[in-house]
Amino acid sequence: MSRLQALLDAVASPGVRFEVHGLDPPDRYFHPLTELRCATQVIRLALEAERAGYDAFVIGHFQEPGLLEIRGAVDIPVIGLGEATLLAGLTMGRKIGLVTIDPSFIDWHERQVRAHALDARIAGIHALHMSLPRFMKAFSEEATYAEVRAEFVEQVRPLVVAGAEVIVPAGGLPMLLFSRETPFLIDGAPVLNGIVVTAKATEMALELKRLTGTVVSRRGAYAKASPEALQEFMSARWRVSSFCRGRP
Repeated sequence: MSRLQALLDAVASPGVRFEVHGLDPPDRYFHPLTELRCATQVIRLALEAERAGYDAFVIGHFQEPGLLEIRGAVDIPVIGLGEATLLAGLTMGRKIGLVTIDPSFIDWHERQVRAHALDARIAGIHALHMSLPRFMKAFSEEATYAEVRAEFVEQVRPLVVAGAEVIVPAGGLPMLLFSRETPFLIDGAPVLNGIVVTAKATEMALELKRLTGTVVSRRGAYAKASPEALQEFMSARWRVSSFCRGRP
């Protein structure tokens, strides 16, 4: 958290302050059920952030849980790490390759790029086989960093052969880890620092709001939730009314 805050402090424009907040408990189990739990927490945090007077809300988890629901719930700009990074990458090259930190995320990212209608420009999605403790050790131990970097490069090279012109580390942790290398090129393909991209996308969204008064379209996917729907969500008094037992 402190490393992420330091990076955001370093790249923020004058007059802009990013504040890093986490989830409790954090996302550590790499499963859709955990992602669902994170989504409900992130939606609540976004609503609370708007009420507290924040100017924008950033989802710093690459899978951006709750992005659609949050944009339909608040009137401040909402930026997703995954979406912002992918869109920026597509301005730098025709095709993107993704490398995530665990194979369990491959299916999730495939669905994610389809949801953003970007699948035709994805060269492939590869994964490291990485334990989280070992990955975290790479931040402080040079030998471990070198090992993780070499494993990352090994996954990137087949993507470049397959046509990837830009590489996206599919997660805030690898983005933060490799942020020390500027630029980071593998066989000529830039490895995109999505944290910096997302920070600047947020600043652009704030400027667009100031200059044009526009934040998001309310015609379709991001139609604004009614006050009653927002109140119902924030009350969190959800109950299962019945269960169904199948016959043996």
